[in-house]
Amino acid sequence: MSDDLKEENGWENRRAILLLFLANSISGVAQGISMIAIPWYFTKSGDTSLFGYLYAAITVVSLLWGPFSGTLVDKYDRKKIFLILNLVMGCILFSVAIYGFQKGAVPWELVGFVYLTTFMNYNLHYPNLYAFAQEITEKKYYGKITSYLEIQGQVASVLAGAGAALLLEGTRDGAFSFFGFPFEVGREIAPWGIHKIFLVDAFTYFLSFFIIYLIRYRALIPREKESGAVLERLKVGYDFLVANKPVLIFGVASYSIFVAVLVVVFYTNPIYVEKHLLGGGDVYASSEMCYSLGAILAGLAIHYIFNEKYISISMSTIIMTFLTAALFFVLNFSQSIFLFYAMMIILGLTNAGTRIQRITYLFRKIPNQYYGRAGSIFFVTNILFRVFFVTLFTIPFFHEKNNIIHTMGIMGVFLVLSGLVLIVFYSRIKLSDDGSSLDE
Repeated sequence: MSDDLKEENGWENRRAILLLFLANSISGVAQGISMIAIPWYFTKSGDTSLFGYLYAAITVVSLLWGPFSGTLVDKYDRKKIFLILNLVMGCILFSVAIYGFQKGAVPWELVGFVYLTTFMNYNLHYPNLYAFAQEITEKKYYGKITSYLEIQGQVASVLAGAGAALLLEGTRDGAFSFFGFPFEVGREIAPWGIHKIFLVDAFTYFLSFFIIYLIRYRALIPREKESGAVLERLKVGYDFLVANKPVLIFGVASYSIFVAVLVVVFYTNPIYVEKHLLGGGDVYASSEMCYSLGAILAGLAIHYIFNEKYISISMSTIIMTFLTAALFFVLNFSQSIFLFYAMMIILGLTNAGTRIQRITYLFRKIPNQYYGRAGSIFFVTNILFRVFFVTLFTIPFFHEKNNIIHTMGIMGVFLVLSGLVLIVFYSRIKLSDDGSSLDE
């Protein structure tokens, strides 16, 4: 990455970008372990329906928080937003962890609260991350920086998956199960309580705070100060997208794989592993790692697999959408754990690949002044779809026997429909050959 950023203004912000990646990686590992541990906590306690209602409620809260977070990203200094987020999340996780040590356990209400605040953190963290990266990176490096962000995030997820596989199940006779194979560690490790995981997560937030504090940068894209109420500022982003309908259509339809991933990975997969695959926490955590490995592959190779000289960003998105639909149909009928791992690798590749292509497109097409608000509007559509699917999948039918498999088929149909929308509007959303920005 360093060689790519040594020219002109890109070199000027190279240290800032590296520190941003480092902070994001450190907090991402422990945060990832927590977000794997929480769904498994509810699955092992037998409260899968409760977790479904909790996830649906969190999604509804996100519906209100998401648009507001977009206005914050565009109004305030993005470095300061990161500092506040890390400090607040660190304090929340630390407080819950201390309570758990004092009482010997953490009640589901507090576990759910951590899940809620972490999701709210996601809803502000990632729009802020992408907007900040756009602000301090030269336009000619947009494709590369989106790939690097994906690789960095997914490497953290792989490490989180490995940590979760060990901490959730512990060791048996000095070994722990990893991708279904025993790995010797030379000692007995008891499964960790969730309060211990939260404590580690808290300290990584604090460490990230200090790393981000060290960031010094010069904005390469000037932003004008904005005033007015939240709704007025949000309307600016909405008006921009309405005036540029191809960007709006692509932004919404290309989000479909991410919708499916959030519903499946965060909600249905733990149930699918336990009730259909008859696996344990190690299988669930290993599947998260497989997903991340596929995403890393996408970060490394997506621009080679789908070279813009031959395949447009919109066409590559269509291909990956239909490929993802196919893998969900496979999961609907398969009971093989290793095939499940393989499908998770493909899911990681298609979701991350689509996200890289999508963000590259949006970086080019949406001025940095509006990026947070435009992204929040796309996010609202994402939430509405998630509310629908999570609410649907909390119906008791899907929690009986192995009926959870039908959720995979439903997500496959949803992706087919999304792919058809992209095909219908393909000529309108196809990226221009020069990849110029709409504000140029």
